[in-house]
Amino acid sequence: MGRLREAAMQLFLERGYEQTTVADIAEQAGVTSRTFFRYYADKREVLFGGSEALQKAMVAAVAEAPAKAGPLDAIAAGLGAVADMIGGRRDFSQQRYAVINANPALTERELSKMASLAAALGDALRARGVDEPIASLAAETGIGVFRVAFEQWVCAPTARPLGTVMKESLDQLRSLR
Repeated sequence: MGRLREAAMQLFLERGYEQTTVADIAEQAGVTSRTFFRYYADKREVLFGGSEALQKAMVAAVAEAPAKAGPLDAIAAGLGAVADMIGGRRDFSQQRYAVINANPALTERELSKMASLAAALGDALRARGVDEPIASLAAETGIGVFRVAFEQWVCAPTARPLGTVMKESLDQLRSLR
């Protein structure tokens, strides 16, 4: 699977997403198209596969946050789970970011995934007893922090831990008055 992802990313960056076929990716990886489809439903899943695991980890972290944690602190726990999952893959994240931002349809899909993640986080907060509209506001705010921090992390000229960038972004949000 790693070989397929690396081959796809290389071709997406060289040729562009639209100009790259599954057959191209499989050939570059030295496998058949059939092998590609064992791991991915289509070429988009090279970029979006793993979204479910990310959502599951964030929701679990929110659910498992200490009972005394307020909504934003529970969301911070979810952000920490994301930082742990993707923070060690900066090169892949930078490449993925470049490919998605170069293609409006992929950007739309990314935004849709973020909206789904916000809804799941809102559900997790409501399950903790957080009332509306606070649950939705905290969930949407958390996704905003995630998006801003992620962009800062992938676009920065030097690597800093994603968790640090997320914490700083959340602290900056909390300082707004």
